[in-house]
Amino acid sequence: MCGICGLFGVSGDIHPEVRAALPAMAAAIGHRGPDGQGVFEDARAALGHRRLAIIDVAGGHQPMANEDESRWIVFNGEVYNHKAIRAELEARGHRFRTSSDTEVVLHAVQEYGTDAVSRLEGMFAFVVYDPAGREIIAARDRLGKKPFFYAVFGGVFHFASEIKAIARSPLWDGAMAAGDLEGYLALGYFLAPRTIYRHVRVLEPGQWLRVRDGRIETRQYWDVTAFDGDRRPAGEIEAELDGLLEDVVGERLESEVPLGAFLSGGIDSGLVVSYMSDALAQPANTVTVGFGDAAHNELDAAGLTAGRYGTRHHTAVIDPVIDTVLDPIVRAFDQPMADSSAIPTYYVSAMARQYVTVALSGDGGDEVFGGYDFRYTPHALEARVRPFLPGAAGRGLMRALGRVWPSSSRLPKALRLSTIFQNLGEDPATAYFLDLCFAKPRRVGPLLGLAPGRRPFDTAVYADVTDAYKRCPSPSALQRAQYADVKIYLPNDVLVKVDRMSMQHGLEIRCPLLDRRVVEFGFRVPTATKLPGLQPKHLLRRIASRRLPAPLLTLGKHGFTAPVGAWLRGAAGVRFEDDCLGAASFVGGLMDQAAIRRLFREHAAGVSDQSHLLWATWMLERWGRQQRAT
Repeated sequence: MCGICGLFGVSGDIHPEVRAALPAMAAAIGHRGPDGQGVFEDARAALGHRRLAIIDVAGGHQPMANEDESRWIVFNGEVYNHKAIRAELEARGHRFRTSSDTEVVLHAVQEYGTDAVSRLEGMFAFVVYDPAGREIIAARDRLGKKPFFYAVFGGVFHFASEIKAIARSPLWDGAMAAGDLEGYLALGYFLAPRTIYRHVRVLEPGQWLRVRDGRIETRQYWDVTAFDGDRRPAGEIEAELDGLLEDVVGERLESEVPLGAFLSGGIDSGLVVSYMSDALAQPANTVTVGFGDAAHNELDAAGLTAGRYGTRHHTAVIDPVIDTVLDPIVRAFDQPMADSSAIPTYYVSAMARQYVTVALSGDGGDEVFGGYDFRYTPHALEARVRPFLPGAAGRGLMRALGRVWPSSSRLPKALRLSTIFQNLGEDPATAYFLDLCFAKPRRVGPLLGLAPGRRPFDTAVYADVTDAYKRCPSPSALQRAQYADVKIYLPNDVLVKVDRMSMQHGLEIRCPLLDRRVVEFGFRVPTATKLPGLQPKHLLRRIASRRLPAPLLTLGKHGFTAPVGAWLRGAAGVRFEDDCLGAASFVGGLMDQAAIRRLFREHAAGVSDQSHLLWATWMLERWGRQQRAT
């Protein structure tokens, strides 16, 4: 796991003053690779690399050239099938000087061009430079585990693992894309390929990019294409999944440095630890953190799995000093990010790094195997009810009922029907969009001075989210929602959070449940088999019943969250007011402070839970203050 950055003249050579920024660009992402820095330059290109040595610690230095220096590469990630690809390439006459997966990727691109990307199993972002051909080829892994940002300033293509490296260029233009703020406040993150910066783009998951002859070309090389076709008996499907999980966890145990796992109280990380423990000769290192609030603490549940498999288990109850931890976290993302679970992820990564350099996680189980029952189950039920509504009049009635129905968190869960009524008033794709929004458009609009009562399709990100939902050909509303989560929520929120927080501590994270083969397998299984009776994660639970302690199977889903609602009603609320509602606030120039104050008072009084919108506003404020200071 590493950090990459660089420059390439789109139509000609790079000015020496611009090339001279390369060491500073690499230094800006030094946390991603504490084990070394390397650079390569010629008149047309400059490549920078920060290394976290995992495989071939002695010989895998970058930028790396092939044997005749006709190609150069900077690479971030791990390719798990590199030995098989190496053998294939050696049979074609390629010769290798190291045992690293980086060199395999380099030779594969030399041999197959952009088609090489489809042969790679793993997580990666890389750039290969061809001096003679005057081109670069870049690519990002299928699910988006490893980041790749790019921008063109002054005819120079800039790229990096993090935006902060690009910002070190003397050509940097940090103009803000204010039009995307509504989507950020609603979702809590920015949707690729856009960022908060008008000129900075994200290479999307499963895409390759080529710069040649003055043109920038991108193309999708992977997507999930097969749905619902596995009609075998459930027992056969379960047995194959069991074997597949054993294989993908085993592939992720290659490392020349200490290796462990994140362990929550859920079954996803528990299953990963179980397969890992079976494969390792020594007890695995596992780490768990929690808050004092019982609703945000799974230490006891995680301890059951750790005890079952005899891991070297490390735990901590964290009590963050919010004013101390926020700025490092905001700085790590380079743009506002409102997922508060970044805080526990930051702490668990810091603790894990004390014991290991590589950690496996259970990310992906919810999206692929149906774990978000608070969203997926209502969505499936709504899909069943919607055909019985009397046309447009019935949908209008549902929307009206949703607007007037009480939405207080003080209501018993059985009576919190406002969201369901609103969703029934919309088509399934729009209902999915509303469920994905932490803050509904009608709440967000007034904060930005937009017309009240905005409909979902009035928002800038509506088409991006719903297009992913509509693109899925499955007749199952659940499959469509899960597919859209894999394309939208997972790569723009979950995986961004995990990458930035772990890399702040020089820790590599591997996600077996997001192996391409597991994802494709999961979508081939029909909903009736994957979630019979809408039981969340039924297939994984069946396997877990044999591998994990029985009490874990009956625990409700906690999520890896932070108690921001309580924080904002407590001491953190004072700092929020000072930051966001003062005369010198950054958000005061972008948002309606009177509307922010109303939301804050509602939240502080317990009238309604406005924690997401307030937290998103605060993260925007802290990001803006950092921009002012640079």
